[in-house]
Amino acid sequence: MFYYGVESSFWPKFFLFLFVLWLVMFLFSVIVRRVLKVEKKKMFSYNHLNERHKRIDWTIRIAIVVAMIVGVIINVSRLPLNPILFLEPYFLLFMLLFLAEIVTAVMEWKYAENRNAYIFTVLQLIFITILLLSIYTTDFFGLFGLR
Repeated sequence: MFYYGVESSFWPKFFLFLFVLWLVMFLFSVIVRRVLKVEKKKMFSYNHLNERHKRIDWTIRIAIVVAMIVGVIINVSRLPLNPILFLEPYFLLFMLLFLAEIVTAVMEWKYAENRNAYIFTVLQLIFITILLLSIYTTDFFGLFGLR
């Protein structure tokens, strides 16, 4: 018999996966910060270096939100198996992360007191990009049997 929903072992696997993912990113951050001697930023706070950085960052955020709204409107009106992929929320969220971190790295390169801050930001962006792409291409490393 076929049941809808997730199997009983899904949630423990999911939370274990999230914990391991967080641990890998945390350890990478700690190690690279120590090597480059970069101080830790506050979590979930705005770390804008100046007013220009703040304006550019908010422009990117607003543009992504508008693109998400437009993307939902366009993709809902299309066939379910034929969406425009660059208007999908997961792609737009990845672009938000990528663009915001690139802008942060450029601003740190130009204006930060510690010149290694931009190197840390670029290395972190590369690491997260590789991690997300590997998760996506391997279907979560085969943990959940999605295909």
